Amino acid sequence: MQKAIFLLLTLSGMLFQVSMAQSYDIVIKGGHVIDPKNDIDAVTDIAIDNGKIALVAKSIDPKQGVQVVDATGMYVTPGLIDIHTHDFYGTEPDHAYENGNGGIVPDGFTFRNGVTTVVDAGSSGWRTFPTFKAQTIDQSKTRVLAFLNIVGEGMRGGYEQNVNDMDPKMTALVARKYKDIIVGIKLAHYDGHDWTPADRAVEAGTLAGGIPAMIDFGGSNPPMSIEELFLKHLRPGDIFTHCFGQLGTREYIVDLQTNKVKPFVYEARKRGIIFDVGYGGISFAYSQAIPAVKEGFFPNSISTDLHSGSMNEAMKDMLTCMNKFLAMGMPLHDVVQASTSNPAKEIKHEELGNLSVGSDADVAVLNMREGKFGLFDYTGYKITTNQKLECELTIRAGKIVYDLDGIATPVYPPKVVTKNKQAALKAEDH
Repeated sequence: MQKAIFLLLTLSGMLFQVSMAQSYDIVIKGGHVIDPKNDIDAVTDIAIDNGKIALVAKSIDPKQGVQVVDATGMYVTPGLIDIHTHDFYGTEPDHAYENGNGGIVPDGFTFRNGVTTVVDAGSSGWRTFPTFKAQTIDQSKTRVLAFLNIVGEGMRGGYEQNVNDMDPKMTALVARKYKDIIVGIKLAHYDGHDWTPADRAVEAGTLAGGIPAMIDFGGSNPPMSIEELFLKHLRPGDIFTHCFGQLGTREYIVDLQTNKVKPFVYEARKRGIIFDVGYGGISFAYSQAIPAVKEGFFPNSISTDLHSGSMNEAMKDMLTCMNKFLAMGMPLHDVVQASTSNPAKEIKHEELGNLSVGSDADVAVLNMREGKFGLFDYTGYKITTNQKLECELTIRAGKIVYDLDGIATPVYPPKVVTKNKQAALKAEDH
């Protein structure tokens, strides 16, 4: 009996010592950290504890981690932020992206790409947002924020043409009510030579406290002037998405005669207009992107326009979009910035998209795979590259939510040590 008690006391003491030695939930070792907001671009270790970034240092003892991630030879970035997605999935066959089969379940397509935050781009309007919140936002491990559609019904097919359902006051009222989730107003798919929809989206953003409007310019014949849109209708901070689209019903930013970005586009950027990729199904063309990137006109933010159609076509996913810009000559640092701190700033959530001590521990560990890869657009134009980013591991709110090759040791945190650690911390608080 005495021997059994002695063994129990010895085991408890050993576990307590282990729990005290392991100061952090996760230690990421040996990765090349790219954190544009904090101007870090070097091999650096990161420690995570209680869901937050606890320490960023040249060397952290791996014995201090309950789990240790070996990121040697890999890139470590803030969790990626995709500000143009469609996540209001549902069962209504004729509702398109509003509670319909055009939307996607966020968690199934985010973490495997290093994405920890998505912004739904107007799938819901003020009338349908509560359903979207209860059905998707509240149920997702991915952080889901939203642009609220200026159309009360949201992206319900033909309803988007209903100017009478574009109510700035009601839209702003709901945006204010859910101000921690709704980050802007969205206009999309309107067909017609009419400034009213854009003006109402901007008005709603102003009434809601100065949140940005994201404009998908729809289409008209003849196309409406984007110069007039940028310089007379939008405010600094408003977002022009599908910025590298080339469709006959929309004016585009690169002049096909000169193969140069139109001068007023630079003027708009100086004025504070944001240029977002919003890749989509047919809203990105190399004929626009290649000459723009070549002359140094990079997008402010890289985003997918992820939905059940685009993900199976040329767009694929967030990392594919990032890889295309890398292949066109955009530096890796800038690609990461356009996928982390820049979009965080655009949606006025600058607490996201960085690895600052104290911030939420949303982290992507990316491998640069060598080989021969083809990256094509919807027209079939293809460029080739010998490298591409792939996601090895994703951490969301301090927990590993995706680990491709089991680079965390142990793969799953030992529960007994974690419980003892929590007990020790609780005892310290008292």
